[in-house]
Amino acid sequence: MAREPREGGGRGRDRERGGDREPDDGIIDKLVTINRVAKVVKGGRRFAFAALVVVGDQKGRVGYGAGKAREVPEAIRKATERAKRGMIRVPMKEGRTLHHDVTGHFGAGNVILRSATAGTGIIAGGPLRAVFETLGIGDVVAKSLGSRNPHNMVKAAFAALQKCASPRSVATRRGKKVPELFGRRDVPNAPPAQEATANA
Repeated sequence: MAREPREGGGRGRDRERGGDREPDDGIIDKLVTINRVAKVVKGGRRFAFAALVVVGDQKGRVGYGAGKAREVPEAIRKATERAKRGMIRVPMKEGRTLHHDVTGHFGAGNVILRSATAGTGIIAGGPLRAVFETLGIGDVVAKSLGSRNPHNMVKAAFAALQKCASPRSVATRRGKKVPELFGRRDVPNAPPAQEATANA
């Protein structure tokens, strides 16, 4: 009990204010939300803190985790460790946006993620913005249509990101080449159609 307040005291306070930190391994973490919870016991209530953290390397890998402890720094540390263990890789188009639009659901959470042109920036609310910033996406439009609970929003966003696929992976799975997915094999048929129109 006596050692808990000393672990990462100053660092925990900085991150509680919404800052992010970049450790030596190149993974940054963002504190999405932290709230005080209580457990009712025989002698009264025991208070603790629950933290939700998102981590990523800003190069296509991202993860989230939740932690609970009697002190804020310890709760953040637990959440960060769990987030690093559950990181996923998301394919990105040109290293700045998603390949296609996608929706995600978790509980009452419902989010829509849309790819965007260069220069759009991150148009998203608090919890979703933290996910995209740690992921490394620079252009995206996101909208939450369901629950406003940060946990549900983040989990719905990860459900959507896990459904993202690159054209190369889809072509490999279907045993085709990437140009065949976009219908470019129909291009040689265009000149006869134009000639028929001209003759008419």
